[in-house]
Amino acid sequence: MSGNKVLKGVFLVGLGATSYGMLATFVKLAYQENYTTAEVTSSQFILGIIGILIINAFQKSKNKGTVVKATKKNIAQLMLAGTSLGMTSVFYYLAVKYIPVSIGIVLLMQTVWMGVLLEMFIDKKLPSLQKVISVIIVLGGTALATNIFKNEIQLDWRGLMWGMLAAASFTTTMFTANSVATGISPAQRSLYMLLGGAVIVFGFGIFTQTTPYNFGIFLKWGIVLSLFGTIIPPMLMNAGFPHTGIGLGSIVSSLELPVSVMMAFVILNETVVLTQWIGILLIILAIIIMNISFKKKN
Repeated sequence: MSGNKVLKGVFLVGLGATSYGMLATFVKLAYQENYTTAEVTSSQFILGIIGILIINAFQKSKNKGTVVKATKKNIAQLMLAGTSLGMTSVFYYLAVKYIPVSIGIVLLMQTVWMGVLLEMFIDKKLPSLQKVISVIIVLGGTALATNIFKNEIQLDWRGLMWGMLAAASFTTTMFTANSVATGISPAQRSLYMLLGGAVIVFGFGIFTQTTPYNFGIFLKWGIVLSLFGTIIPPMLMNAGFPHTGIGLGSIVSSLELPVSVMMAFVILNETVVLTQWIGILLIILAIIIMNISFKKKN
């Protein structure tokens, strides 16, 4: 029975990670139709909030009002944590505007070593040798995956900058999401984090949208972006992680990287050379090393 639960968890987390991996390709396709970053992010968050509100209402009706309600403190904490979620979306979507999706997702995966650094400052102790080795492998894999040793791919510095900022913001999101108001339902947590992220997204839109807002984005790409970015992945991962545990769940969630690159390669016809695939495999290897236990059982 326990094995079946783990298998179910692996399936849910894997499906959630796969959904996330598709997201940047859809954003790139929206850009090709001249939609702006503000239109893409705002439509995603607005429809995402509506979707999560419907899920919350359904759960409340199904459980006949027995769902644990978030306190004012919970709501404030989650909305504050959600601002980093909004910044991640804005920064990441700005990044893929200037660089290939296959490079953007690699930059986002720098959360591996950024997370180790953040943990070191919070816990005030040096990381284990296992984590140090993982960080070195990630950096080596990144060098190969971004193809910096060859001039086959010209990278815009703006894309690199936004990509690294997205990784830093995503690192903050991961830490806060796993520690803030964990006693309430995943749907409620997702809702309030989305509301916090929406503040950033709407603020960004107000200051950057210089052309008339194209409401066609809601029907053309908004529904797809909200489903694959703000509704399906968080719900699936929140349901799957309790069965897999953080270690196995993190390994399975690394599926996002090859899925994102494969989508860009197949749908966007982006160039992905052999050395980049090797770099991607190294990053996945680093995530596996960081999350498996080498301790011998007594």
